[in-house]
Amino acid sequence: MTTFFNEMYEAGATRAPYRQLDAWLEAMPAELRSLKQAEAENLFRRIGITFAVYGEGGDPERLMPFDMFPRVFAQPEWRRLEHGVVQRAKALNLFLSDIYNRGEIVRAGIVPRELVYCNAAFETAVVGFTPPQGVFSHIVGVDLVRTGPDEFFVLEDNCRTPSGVSYMLENREIMMRMFPSLFRENRIAPVDSYPVLLRRTLASVAPKKCTGEPTIAILTPGAYNSAYYEHSFLADLMGVELVEGQDLFVDGEFVWMRTTEGPRKVDVIYRRVDDAFIDPLCFRADSMLGVPGLMDVYRSGGVTICSAPGAGVADDKAIYCFVPDMIRFYLGEEPILNNVPTWQCNKRDDLKYVLENLGELVVKEVHGSGGYGMLVGPKSTKDQIAAFRERIIANPGNYIAQPTLALSTCPTFVGEGVAPRHVDLRPYCLVGDKVTLVPGGLTRVAMNEGSLVVNSSQGGGVKDTWVLAE
Repeated sequence: MTTFFNEMYEAGATRAPYRQLDAWLEAMPAELRSLKQAEAENLFRRIGITFAVYGEGGDPERLMPFDMFPRVFAQPEWRRLEHGVVQRAKALNLFLSDIYNRGEIVRAGIVPRELVYCNAAFETAVVGFTPPQGVFSHIVGVDLVRTGPDEFFVLEDNCRTPSGVSYMLENREIMMRMFPSLFRENRIAPVDSYPVLLRRTLASVAPKKCTGEPTIAILTPGAYNSAYYEHSFLADLMGVELVEGQDLFVDGEFVWMRTTEGPRKVDVIYRRVDDAFIDPLCFRADSMLGVPGLMDVYRSGGVTICSAPGAGVADDKAIYCFVPDMIRFYLGEEPILNNVPTWQCNKRDDLKYVLENLGELVVKEVHGSGGYGMLVGPKSTKDQIAAFRERIIANPGNYIAQPTLALSTCPTFVGEGVAPRHVDLRPYCLVGDKVTLVPGGLTRVAMNEGSLVVNSSQGGGVKDTWVLAE
């Protein structure tokens, strides 16, 4: 039987980071817990913290499940994670800058040419271009799992527009409002500096043509996007404009924003629109979400797009396998955080192993996200495994496989009381003239007993993430 590392309890004793929570848990009767849970849900509903699940009938808007039991990291644990995430973000950006220019890592035979230049996320429109500060991915979300006291693994990298940071901030706000005594009794590192750091990061990559204080805008697909709440939330906290494609236009060498006082030049666009839709003159001609001519201004240095078009190559699940090699190649360092062992189905021997062991593996689409397009072998039926086998055989290069990890658990409030549930972590690393991240991140929790899938679209919820200050 698989045993899972419980982050609060070890060998019958409470681990040091969680000791202050023992009395809090003991003093919370079921009635108070139910009352507080209802209060949290009301706060989420009042604030408007929802997410959408596309492809389902009826109203797609859902309230994000929130668990009141915080996840806690000691300072030494966090310091190691921080160093590892920063190292990874630096290497990924160097990789992106390289492949769109000289391609040294491909020439050296370290990353296969076809995985880069035949990748659907590779954008020929930015070949030969280097953005300000050499940064392609300005917000890197690194998904981490824990399997033991000192064992952390990277599940995947998110280099385009990683979402969820609004939940990180709102989880903390709600916990502080509901349990102020916890924050008086524990030295918890704050996360509320994230909007200030994000704005500073975006300003630091303003184009050279920008004079004075840069004007920053968040480009959203609109109110029907699943992450629209986050777009408006961040715009409000940063004090920048939230715009749609129709609010911007190109004139001469610059991008302009329509305002009641006349056109205003925009220097930095934090885009939450996919590559294919940001400029109908360069990518999809039928896009109604982008700005015609935006890419011409971008390539001529009139505006910075964050994250850069083409950054998605770095978070492809097939490219993920080579990130440790990138760290060695570009930084001359050994990786601080390890990858999960991964089989690439486009390799004959790997494919043979995967097909023979489907019932024990987790198989993912290389471009998949949100918990979709994957098979969790131990939790699947024979018919599901057989159907997935046919999909892999039909297109082996579209899949990678990994062992079913013994994800750590964290105490979670459930109907019958408190029970362990599996968790992961997404810290948000900001890359500009400096590389920084706030002490914490988004902890996602699989609310269903036995489930290893933490995605909100698959029934997962969120927790506040504490890093204990020294």
